[in-house]
Amino acid sequence: MNHRPSHRPPRRRVRPAPVLASALAAGVLLTTATSCSGGDSEAGGSAGSAVSPVAAQAPTTSPSASAAPAFTEAQAKAALIGQADLGEDWVPTQGAATWRDGLLKGATDVADCQRLLDGLYAEDLLGEPTGARAVTGFDNNDDRGDGDDGADSDDTDDFDDEEQLRYQVAAYDRAALDKSLAWLKELPAKCAEFTSTDSRGGQRTVAVASSPLPAVGEAREGLRMTMTGETNTLTLDFTAVRIGDNALTFTYGGLDTPDSASTTQATRLGALRLQKALKD
Repeated sequence: MNHRPSHRPPRRRVRPAPVLASALAAGVLLTTATSCSGGDSEAGGSAGSAVSPVAAQAPTTSPSASAAPAFTEAQAKAALIGQADLGEDWVPTQGAATWRDGLLKGATDVADCQRLLDGLYAEDLLGEPTGARAVTGFDNNDDRGDGDDGADSDDTDDFDDEEQLRYQVAAYDRAALDKSLAWLKELPAKCAEFTSTDSRGGQRTVAVASSPLPAVGEAREGLRMTMTGETNTLTLDFTAVRIGDNALTFTYGGLDTPDSASTTQATRLGALRLQKALKD
């Protein structure tokens, strides 16, 4: 199916309150309290999540008495954030947002910037996992246009803002993971501004900046990318947090500017959820 970026002018709205951030903040408090008490908690997975069977085999390492046990499928799924963490406006994703093909599938002559676009599109900015992986995605149901049933659109998600988030937890090779995080850190300088061209010849100005993150995990990187065209602007937040040989990635974007507080809270909650899953 041929996805195309919407030609409707972007409808900028002022959200009455950062609902997602509030819901996530409550999830952080609940997770923290549960972790401290040592009691059981609800797994963060949802109907929209998927778990990779790859991890049944841990990466081959030299025998060591202190070697950490392999990250399991159950742990990966338990580390996901779920619909209950996000609030009632968020529902399991019905497919890729229309801006994925229309905006992320572009070409540029700067190698690092092309790798960024390709990695965001394929959801593999940290490289290929070497062990267990679980993924989930959600759409902001509040972004549906009033009375718009999508009958006149060929797009997968016919949202006004098309706000969508994707969350992934996976096990990686430590050296490769650290190398990927170091590369991400350099992108605000290497790809501060560049031009992306789509398959129809349309051009967009892309800007990449670092995004502040809470001090969670053992290493972390955050980016905010904006893609500005003639009729719309995509804003996308990407965060990655490493804990041991495992990492979480959180991608949150849409044609309306994502709330940075929501990105911060999702990163914090995700790190707490992953830490707890690793202990269980």
